[in-house]
Amino acid sequence: MKVWVLRHGEAEPQARSDDQRELTEHGRKQVLRSAAHLLGQPLDAIVASPYVRAQQTARLVHDALGFAEPLVTVPWLTPDSDPARVIAELDALNLDHVLLVSHQPLVSCLLGLLVHGSRQAGEPMSTASLAALQGDAALAGLMTLEALHHA
Repeated sequence: MKVWVLRHGEAEPQARSDDQRELTEHGRKQVLRSAAHLLGQPLDAIVASPYVRAQQTARLVHDALGFAEPLVTVPWLTPDSDPARVIAELDALNLDHVLLVSHQPLVSCLLGLLVHGSRQAGEPMSTASLAALQGDAALAGLMTLEALHHA
């Protein structure tokens, strides 16, 4: 199983609410640089947070890759979601190659849990950072961090 974890690109600092913040022009460019690392990679689904900046990030990647499948929007990829729930939901999706588009602090906590078995051992993920994880299954402590690209 291969899981890519992408943090959304740079977003505007303020909006009516946090979930409504949109990508900046710089953020869009960051996302396209990260998307380049996914060119030619097998991908079964792009799964994204419902927040506007994550949706915009996922759409940019979707279009840059010419991905045929529709985006999948889920409520369990928001900033304060439980990484253990994300792992359970990933298992339920039963996909071999998936891209998750989400936010801090979830993305770092998720990496820590998948790679080291600890939420506190996560990798720093700046805006539009892309992590590639490989393993037999998405299980705590049993995936290997193959690459971490910062835009």
